[in-house]
Amino acid sequence: MKNNTQQCYFSANNVKLIDYKDTEILKKFLTPHARMIAGKRTGICAKHQRQLASAVKRARFMALLPFVAK
Repeated sequence: MKNNTQQCYFSANNVKLIDYKDTEILKKFLTPHARMIAGKRTGICAKHQRQLASAVKRARFMALLPFVAK
C-alpha cells in the first residue's frame, strides 16, 4: 500500500475560498499551455479541485487568464 505524503495546498494554507482574482495562485495549477493540471499530480483534494476549476473558468471568462497559451 502506497503512503501518499502530498497534502492539499489549500487545506495546508487554510484557504477557505479560492478567489478567481488571485491569478498568481491559479497559475501554479496551470501548465505552460494554460491547461489545468490534474488533482492527482498536484495533490489537491477533490473539493478544492472543483473550486479551483470554477475559479479558473471564471478568471478565463473575465480575461484574467488565457484560454490557450502558445
